[in-house]
Amino acid sequence: MDLTALATVEGYTALAAGLMLGLGGIGAAIGMGLMGGKFLEGASRQPELVPMLQGKMFLLVGLIDAIPIIGVGIAMYLTFVDPFAAKVIAAAAH
Repeated sequence: MDLTALATVEGYTALAAGLMLGLGGIGAAIGMGLMGGKFLEGASRQPELVPMLQGKMFLLVGLIDAIPIIGVGIAMYLTFVDPFAAKVIAAAAH
């Protein structure tokens, strides 16, 4: 069995998991920051709409926060199960 191919696949899988976590977190943070800024702008222009805008903002924060949480789940799957390494081992066995 070629261990260098297996090590390469495991290394790229770890790199992909790290990129998913990092970019998902950065994207969600930027999105929440922009949305919070727009909420404050809207609240300062029309204070009577604050309760409606606040409810919608919290709903969207929950939806935006779901993206990195799903990324964590996929990254954990790739880290601990690593389906790509199983395919390399199966190909090397033939």
